[in-house]
Amino acid sequence: MDTINTTAKLNHEELFTLLKGFITEVIGEEFAEEMDIIPESSFTKDLEMDSIEIVSFSEKIKAHFGDQIDFTGWLSSMDLDQLIELDLSMIINYIYECQ
Repeated sequence: MDTINTTAKLNHEELFTLLKGFITEVIGEEFAEEMDIIPESSFTKDLEMDSIEIVSFSEKIKAHFGDQIDFTGWLSSMDLDQLIELDLSMIINYIYECQ
């Protein structure tokens, strides 16, 4: 799953499925099964991910998309309130626009 794919542009649903898989890998399948992961899920409030888990999630995005997506740069441009409110749909939209 962690391979760079630069040929096909993924749609929003495909991106959601991919990122949900990354989240499941990071937080663990048992915990992910208890969560209702939807595009509107926030990382800190709904998924209760800590900073180490978010870093691990971002590394999976980088490993999959390579230089095509500057996820770390995008995150670093946000202020604290934006980071706290960050949800999966915002990341899906960002990646979709960068493809």
